[in-house]
Amino acid sequence: MSSHDTGLIERFLEMMAAERGVARNTLAAYRSDLMAASTLVGGRLADADGELLAHMASKWTNLANSSVARKASALRRFYAFLHEEGLRTDNPSAALPKPTQGRALPKILDKAEVDRIFQIIDARLAKSHASANDHRLSALIELLYGSGLRATELVSLPRTSVVADRPFIILIGKGSKERLVPISDRARHAVGVWQAFVPKDQRYLFPSRGSHISRIRLFQIIKELAAETGLNPEKVSPHVLRHAFATHLLAGGANLRALQAMLGHADIATTQIYTHVDASRLVELVNKRHPLAKRTLTRAPTGSNPQP
Repeated sequence: MSSHDTGLIERFLEMMAAERGVARNTLAAYRSDLMAASTLVGGRLADADGELLAHMASKWTNLANSSVARKASALRRFYAFLHEEGLRTDNPSAALPKPTQGRALPKILDKAEVDRIFQIIDARLAKSHASANDHRLSALIELLYGSGLRATELVSLPRTSVVADRPFIILIGKGSKERLVPISDRARHAVGVWQAFVPKDQRYLFPSRGSHISRIRLFQIIKELAAETGLNPEKVSPHVLRHAFATHLLAGGANLRALQAMLGHADIATTQIYTHVDASRLVELVNKRHPLAKRTLTRAPTGSNPQP
C-alpha cells in the first residue's frame, strides 16, 4: 500500500469524523475497506480509473451482496471527498457495482422468551443475599429491554445519568447526536438499587478497571444469562434485546415516529423494518377500526347476473 493512499484515507476519515460526526465503529469499517481496496489495486486507489475499479470489483464475486454494498459505499464516499477537495478532477465511482439487497429482518425474542429471562433475574434477586452482580445484571437488562439502548450507549452511561425523579435519560448516540430516551419505573428502581453498589467517585454507571465494562463483557453477560435461561445463547445479544424493545413497543401501539426518536434512527426507513413483525395486528386494525369494517358486505345471490 502506498503512503499516498494511506495519507488520503486518513484525511478522508478525519473529515468524516469532524464534519459528519461518523461513529468510531463506522470509521474503523471505512478504514478497513479502503485499505483492503488499496492493496487490491497495488496502492493506486486514489488515482484509480473506472477500468481499474471495475477490475477490483470483479474480485468481490464471492462476497455477499451486503459486503459488496458496504465496500462500494465506502469507496464512493472516498472518491466524492477527493473530488470535492480538488484532489481529483473526476469521480470514477460510477464503475462500482450497486448490488440489490433486501434489508435483513432483525432477530427478535417473543414475549414468553423475555419473560423467562426476567424470571431468572427475579429468582436471583429473591435470594436472601443477592450479589452486586445480580443487581448489576438487573439494571443492564432493564435498560436494554426497557429503553432500547445500544450496547455502546449502555456500557458508557455516566453514573448520574439515571435520576430517581426524572423519567428519561439524555443520551449522546451515533454521530454525537443527543436524544431523550424514556426510562420505565422498573428500570429506574433497578438502577437505583445498583447505584448503591457504585462508589460515588466512579464516572460510569457500570465501572470496570478505571473505565466502564466493555461491549465484549456485556455480550458475555447476556450469553451467560441466555444459557441459564435455557435459550440458545446464539439467539440472544444486547442488540436482540434492543430489537425486542422496538418490536414489542410497536405491537403495543407505539407510533413509528416516536419509536424512531427513542431508538435514535436518523432515517425512518431503518425503523420501518419493525413493521414486519406484527403484520397480523395491522390486519386486525384494518378489519376492526376502518370505517368500512362496520358496513355489511352484500353479495349477489349465487347464479344471478349483475345488473348493467
